[in-house]
Amino acid sequence: MDIAVGDTILTRKQHPCGAASFEVLRVGMDFKIRCTGCGREVMLPRAKIEKNVKKVIKPGQE
Repeated sequence: MDIAVGDTILTRKQHPCGAASFEVLRVGMDFKIRCTGCGREVMLPRAKIEKNVKKVIKPGQE
């Protein structure tokens, strides 16, 4: 899966705040993502992110 820093990902499950989109801050074995709704930052393993991502939006693609 081709996800880079600065991309926005839409996930299958929503964040508890109700938003389903996250901004990617760091990539590697772990991903650091920021919720676009409330601003909470979360680090998750790559396998979990790749399993739950629905769509990747590149900057300027919207």
